[in-house]
This record gives sequence, structure tokens and C-alpha cells, in this order.
Amino acid sequence: MTISVRPARADDAELVAELNARLAADTEDLSLDRARLLAGVRAVLEDPGKGFYTMAERAGSVVGQLLITREWSDWRNGDFWWIQSVFVVPEARGAGVFRALYEHVDRLARERGDVCGLRLYVERHNESAQRTYERLGMQRTVYDMFETDYVLRR
Repeated sequence: MTISVRPARADDAELVAELNARLAADTEDLSLDRARLLAGVRAVLEDPGKGFYTMAERAGSVVGQLLITREWSDWRNGDFWWIQSVFVVPEARGAGVFRALYEHVDRLARERGDVCGLRLYVERHNESAQRTYERLGMQRTVYDMFETDYVLRR
């Protein structure tokens, strides 16, 4: 069945928040504050400077999403697009949903000319996702990630 990709709309906010909540529960065993999450999703949908969501649909139903945020690189004089909040509904996994989303944002990034690359982070134990990213031509970096999280203290 064909997968189509489209920008998220304001009326997608609750669905995006729900998929993000499922993502956090599935990957990090986190229960997110739903009001905060919905406000965060709406903030992106209302302010393109924060990023944008892309939705994958099959037979008229949303089967996946991802968020693009930007990081300025002074070394490259361009933006990295960070792929975040990737979620594919379980019944659609393995059917090319992430590939469709990735190829869509890759094409958009290349067409713009001011994007210097795509990046994402992945949990160390999520070997399936890592293989998917490698099959799409993404490469591991030399960086490890560190953070100080003021909201989701662990």
C-alpha cells in the first residue's frame, strides 16, 4: 500500500502528542506530562522557527511521524536538521514508513541549499533502528551525547 508524506497541520496536534507519548513509553519507559507535551507540540506547529512535523499516511490514516529541529553549524555555515520524535505505529513497522519520511525530509533539505546535513540520536540498545538508519546511508558520528535535563529528571 502507498505511503504518502505531508506536513503536520494544527489539527494534528493531539495525534502528534499521543504518538510522542507512545514513543516515550516504548523507548524510554517514560510517562510524559500530557499538558506539557501538547503545549510543546502546539508550540512547534505555531512557530516554524522551532521546527516542523512530517506525517506519513497510508490509506488515509497516519502511520508515522517525525519532527525536524534545526542546529546552526558555524563550521559549515548552515543548519543541521535533527530528526526527532520518530514514531511508526506498530502495525506499520517494517513497511517503509520511516524510509518514506526520511527520503521526504532528505529531499527537502537538499533542495533548500542551506541545510548541511541530517542528524539524529538513537538509544544504544535500539539495534533495529540503528540498522534502519545505516541502510538509509546514515553514518555513526564520533560524538557521544551528554545532557543536563531540567524537566525529565531521571
